[in-house]
Amino acid sequence: MFRYLLARLIVVAVALVVTAWIIPDVDITGGVISVLGVSVLFGIVTALLGPILRLLTLPLNVMTLGLFTLVVNAALLAVVAGLSSHLQVGGILSTILAALVISIVAAIVDLIVGRAFLRSARKESKH
Repeated sequence: MFRYLLARLIVVAVALVVTAWIIPDVDITGGVISVLGVSVLFGIVTALLGPILRLLTLPLNVMTLGLFTLVVNAALLAVVAGLSSHLQVGGILSTILAALVISIVAAIVDLIVGRAFLRSARKESKH
């Protein structure tokens, strides 16, 4: 369980760093510890507020065929930026674009890490 949480933390951290590298309006100040702190905060905010916002915006999400999820993810990113002094995001369009990049990069990295995680779990179960 701990290894899974650590892997998810690294996935989100990589996604945030790549997003800050690609989008000029997103900036993460500080070093590796700051990035990991923002990743933990993003995970907590997403776990606590994410389901509530997704439930409240369910009719809009159905009408837009799921595209409104980007707005919800952007709102969660803006909340994290408001709570952390190490993350700054620009306007609403750059925040929505940042949420899209975070989602895509996290999915790709999660796919790579998930395969490695499953492969190591299979090796451990054989021994």
